[in-house]
Amino acid sequence: MADRVILTLACSVCKNRNYHFQRGKKKEGKLEIKKFCRACNKHTLHKETK
Repeated sequence: MADRVILTLACSVCKNRNYHFQRGKKKEGKLEIKKFCRACNKHTLHKETK
């Protein structure tokens, strides 16, 4: 079985935690994706948080 971890993405502008998903443990580096933020009402950069 593959080890999975649950990650949280937070908006880099308002720091609101909007998205949750799973990723394998062996991946290195923090994930950064441009996603829609409901608090800012626009597409912003979202960074991986704990």
